[in-house]
Amino acid sequence: MLREMAQSIVDLIFDWGYLGIFVLMAIESSFIPFPSEIVLIPAGYLASSGQMNIAAIMGSALGGSLVGAFVNYYLALLLGRKLLKRYGKYFFIKESALDKMDAYFLKHGHISTFIGRLIPGIRQLISIPAGLARMDLMTFTIFTTLGAGIWALILVLLGYFIGENQELINTYLHQITIAVVATLAIVGSIYYRYQTKKTIK
Repeated sequence: MLREMAQSIVDLIFDWGYLGIFVLMAIESSFIPFPSEIVLIPAGYLASSGQMNIAAIMGSALGGSLVGAFVNYYLALLLGRKLLKRYGKYFFIKESALDKMDAYFLKHGHISTFIGRLIPGIRQLISIPAGLARMDLMTFTIFTTLGAGIWALILVLLGYFIGENQELINTYLHQITIAVVATLAIVGSIYYRYQTKKTIK
């Protein structure tokens, strides 16, 4: 079934070209998440055979990712706060919690967004608290682009170099995911220590 889905994605990308990548990544990055690897690894493979261009793939992927992220951001910004203020008490969410989240994202929103975009299962969701906290849009855009761009490039290059070997892709993708999460943990630790020293001073 997974193989058939992957083949369908390849066929869709081949038929729609870069627009297909843009649309699928916008969906993947919004409220209907599915693994971005089933979009970008096949696209990378098509680039290796000369049927697509890596730069255009990356442009389409980043554009789609940003559109999807903006959907979540603005839904949370425009509707999420109103709903939480009205019904949050039923879920033990006080308005003071929103104020704390605003303060947190004002100070740490950039690193939270960047790290969140690189963690599986969180990358689509990080836009929601950013929107709820009314994070600065320019800062949100920059760090969303950085995080989404790194992950997209990893997947495209994976497809470009070993796109035909599904078993090898699974192995490398697992190892890369672990390495990325470990690196992010180190980055987060360094950032925390820096902020702690800064506060003490």
